[in-house]
Amino acid sequence: MDFILDYISVSTFWTILFIIHGLLAVALLGALTHQAMSVLAPVRQSAGPGPGNFVTRFRAVQGAGYTTAICVLWIATFIFGAWIYAKYRIYVRIPIEAQGFWKTQGVFELKEHLSTIGLAALPAYWFFWKNARNPEYDGARRWLTVTLAGMCWYMFLVGHIVNNVRGFGS
Repeated sequence: MDFILDYISVSTFWTILFIIHGLLAVALLGALTHQAMSVLAPVRQSAGPGPGNFVTRFRAVQGAGYTTAICVLWIATFIFGAWIYAKYRIYVRIPIEAQGFWKTQGVFELKEHLSTIGLAALPAYWFFWKNARNPEYDGARRWLTVTLAGMCWYMFLVGHIVNNVRGFGS
């Protein structure tokens, strides 16, 4: 990776990684939120070009179509987050601990655990969605999707909070 640093600064390199991580997280959050809404409040008819409000159209997606994207996005976001974690550990976490922001540190620790638990749950998630036509898995598919969406929302918000407390460039 040293050849990249011949063209950009170290700070710019880490900022680019952080932005990519954030963009992947936004895409994952959107896909999981759409899918969760499609299983929590399914629409009985398609939301074609006819009448329908925003909420109806938001939840009128084919949830199974998001499965591969969500798995790929979760893994990619996890990898970028793990890569960034090396810098976070030194430049963000240590000052947060030194300032005594234990609750902030604790919610970030939970974020780390949830991201790993979500990663471990992806094979089951994949299985239930690839067998979406089997009504036997409807409950498991619904609640696993909603759980992953809730975890994703928590991780997204906590990432922003910790970045606001002491983010990159501070």
